[in-house]
Amino acid sequence: MTKLSIRPSSRYDAAIGEFVKRTKRRVETTPPGTCPVAAVLADVEASAAQTCGKCVPCRYGLSEIAGMLRSIQDGSAFPSIIDALRTTAEIVRDGADCAIGYQAAEDVLSAMDMFTDEFQAHLETGTCSQEIGQKVPCEAMCPAHVDIPGYIALVEEGRCDEAIRLIRKDNPFPTMCAMVCERPCETRCRRMLLDAPVNIRGIKKFAVDSVAADKVDVLRRHPDTGRRVAVIGGGPSGMTCAYFLALMGHSVTVFEARKELGGMTRYGIPAYRFPRQRLDEDVRAVLSVGNIDVKLETKVDAEKMKGIFEEFDAVYVAIGAQVGKKLALEGADSEGVMSAVDMLGKIGDGEYPDFTGKKVAVIGGGNVAMDCCRTAVRAGAAEVSCVYRRRLADMTALPEEVESAIAEGVEMLTLEAPVSIEADDAGRTCAVITQPQMISTVKRGRPAPVDADKPRKRIEADIVLLAVGQDVVTAPFEEFGMAAEWGRFVADESLRAEGLDGVFVGGDCQTGPATVIRAIAAGKVAARNIDDYLGFDHVLDCGVSAPSPHANRREACGRVEIAERPARERKGDFECVENPMSRQEAGQECGRCLRCYHYGCVVLEGGRAQYA
Repeated sequence: MTKLSIRPSSRYDAAIGEFVKRTKRRVETTPPGTCPVAAVLADVEASAAQTCGKCVPCRYGLSEIAGMLRSIQDGSAFPSIIDALRTTAEIVRDGADCAIGYQAAEDVLSAMDMFTDEFQAHLETGTCSQEIGQKVPCEAMCPAHVDIPGYIALVEEGRCDEAIRLIRKDNPFPTMCAMVCERPCETRCRRMLLDAPVNIRGIKKFAVDSVAADKVDVLRRHPDTGRRVAVIGGGPSGMTCAYFLALMGHSVTVFEARKELGGMTRYGIPAYRFPRQRLDEDVRAVLSVGNIDVKLETKVDAEKMKGIFEEFDAVYVAIGAQVGKKLALEGADSEGVMSAVDMLGKIGDGEYPDFTGKKVAVIGGGNVAMDCCRTAVRAGAAEVSCVYRRRLADMTALPEEVESAIAEGVEMLTLEAPVSIEADDAGRTCAVITQPQMISTVKRGRPAPVDADKPRKRIEADIVLLAVGQDVVTAPFEEFGMAAEWGRFVADESLRAEGLDGVFVGGDCQTGPATVIRAIAAGKVAARNIDDYLGFDHVLDCGVSAPSPHANRREACGRVEIAERPARERKGDFECVENPMSRQEAGQECGRCLRCYHYGCVVLEGGRAQYA
């Protein structure tokens, strides 16, 4: 028998593993605006380099596919190549022995269906379509297209007030986004090529922690236009629209059904994540623009909407999604079962629950479910369980929210699908009955759970909180004449409501429950398009520009994270869980920014992508 060795069979295996990690980072940071044909070609070439060469479809087929894609990319292909490409990819998909070949071919076929217009543009014009072109990654990925590199540079120089003014050019809620934004801007950060994305939210939080938003002057308002606009809903989307319209010189009236402004950021996000006084800083700053009249505790029904439509020159409907969805469970009407949205809404008005000594079960796996779990802990619950039918990895809640909930003592009961709620003889909830699940095939992008061959479980619970989604109350507006499908209002890409001249709609009531920054972006888009509808073309000037960029710091450097108070301390109150970032930490994090607005494609002919 030959001697054995503990060395890898190839001395390069470990080194290749490290190299591939860098390649993975490069793929993850694919810049927005990259040509899809080029991206598909790169994927196929990488796959061709991985083939073992045993089977013919993979050995020769991937090279053939790469050659055809290369000719499409450089504009030298004939239109008939599309059929040849599809046929070759199908042969490789169906004939390759392993996933290196058949999955690469399947990806090509999917891309041909997904990017049909782009493939056609290359064949017809020999080049990319007009919308293709690299942009500043963070600015492009931010739904509101905030000048992120600009305000990072200002914060680095200690000019936090100017940074807030620059943010407000596109987003009037800097504090809100500093506290609760889900950070889509970080997903393609070019810094990931070196180490990790810049902590953009953390830098913004440092700015608003250094200078309160309501202490920074808002943008200068244009002269009055004499036009009147109604905004239905005082949440992030409605107030963003009101802010920009007021700056443009229009007179705005906001109709809000609740006692205070803020929408779901006040009535859906607990104070430990977003203290109410910090929300009020943003609201006061928005109202300081002037020309905004707020009518609180004013519900808009069909008759009221008809009067508003006739009285105002334009209307923006941004009522959000403020009603919790229900589950068709036996026993769901038992005492102790409540909607998560209803509970969080009451907290927004200062009505905190008392769960002292209770066993609480929260059904759901999103951010609202985590908010309920962590709120129940603070409300004195003896036990808090999160019952979720999928795996922990499948939860839609932010990973850090899940980690924080676990640290505060919440037990995650995953792969458990609720089937009924058990009540005692008095009709009070006493348990949740679940059917264990097992993970199965992927459907709509996520592995689907199916019933496992296991006995049902009984989870003791005195309180059951349903956190399974939110609905939009469309009925009064449909009665007025607004179109709705699947519980959402219908609008075009300019947010014009279908069939109603002068009515615009946006935010959660148009997209379904989404993020704060997407609601803000919708408000900004609506304001610009309402201004255009009224016959104007106002340009807003914040009076601030980014400093000249310094040389990039290219050495790898760890990312500064926002620290939280210890779990044993924070779980006993509703005070903010996050600690402020220090000047030293903020300075280092700002210095990690690679200044893509200067060191990149945006300084080429045509310049930086401009967003209204």
